[in-house]
Amino acid sequence: MNQPLKGIRIADFSHVMAGPFASHLLRLMGAEVIKIEPRRGDQFRSYGGDRRYDGMSPAFIAANAGKKSIALDLKDPDELAIARGIIARSDVLLENFRPGVITRLGLGYEDVRKLRPDIVFCSVSGYGQTGPQRDWPAIDNIVQATSGMMMLSGGEGDEPVRVGFPIVDTLTGQSAALAILSALFQRERTGQGAYIDVSMFDASLAFMTSALTPFLVTGQAMKRMGNTGYSGLPTASLFKTKDGREISLGVVQANQFDALAREVGREDWLQDVRFATPEARRENFDAMSHELEAVFVQRDAADWERDLSNAGIPCGMIRRVNEAVDLAGPEALIEMAIPGIPQAGQVAIPNVGFRMTPGSPGTTEPPPRLDEHREEILKWLAGDGRG
Repeated sequence: MNQPLKGIRIADFSHVMAGPFASHLLRLMGAEVIKIEPRRGDQFRSYGGDRRYDGMSPAFIAANAGKKSIALDLKDPDELAIARGIIARSDVLLENFRPGVITRLGLGYEDVRKLRPDIVFCSVSGYGQTGPQRDWPAIDNIVQATSGMMMLSGGEGDEPVRVGFPIVDTLTGQSAALAILSALFQRERTGQGAYIDVSMFDASLAFMTSALTPFLVTGQAMKRMGNTGYSGLPTASLFKTKDGREISLGVVQANQFDALAREVGREDWLQDVRFATPEARRENFDAMSHELEAVFVQRDAADWERDLSNAGIPCGMIRRVNEAVDLAGPEALIEMAIPGIPQAGQVAIPNVGFRMTPGSPGTTEPPPRLDEHREEILKWLAGDGRG
């Protein structure tokens, strides 16, 4: 498979999720990723409560498919020399140690530039390498708290609400992958490498632009809207259906409201002064909501989803992730065999989130066992180190 990043090599010193997810995305686009782990292995290898998956936990599988693993003690001079050899033959160095640690190990940016002058060096941390919070420890839920993210979900007066998966880790990894790609593209034009400082906090602010920018422009913080959409309209919210399930409606445009009124047999809404315009619907939020509640409770969620969607009216039935998998499109998931886990055989993981022709993303290679590729890597280094 001739993928767009074929020939790019990444020396990946990162662990847990944000850094590994960045190199994971690049691996799915064809890069070779050499995962340099401590002797005990990446902490995510045995993450979670099910000891049957120790060494190859689902969380580890999620961000390490197709990588190569070598375990090194970077405080051992001989093993540090192996790491230097890998770096000298790599296009990218990725790390997410606490700020300053990799420099103390002798592998800081200025050190590795002597090995590879055009290296793209990417550091991922909680609050960046230079700011006043640089030494604060941070994991996903901490940055969800400090960035304001926890106060965007739920309604006014509710307790803070954590997004139910490590969104900061994955959005930071995606930001780091974009930054690395940008630096590689820049190097193609200038011949120069780059130093990249990716902050989980700053990446979160960037992803929260639809909430943060209105405050920066107007000085007014967004109100918490619970399950109502960004538009603040009652026609962009959740409604209970006949079978007890809920459907999310996303009617925010005038033509969509017209279509909804016709589809549910309530053309009278179009002449009702309380509902005839978006501004009127916001002012009469509760009244419009009650009207919609009375309509949606008449049929099952799946029927509403099918018929409204076919009529061009945005809506979707609330699903758990195990149900959502059934909606996955072609190549949205990739399958691979992972020996040694309880359901040994074919398992699936998400792909990169887009399709591309040519250069289709993905890999069928499983995540590596700890130190699995030591002999292969040492043999490679003993040769010309270029292959």
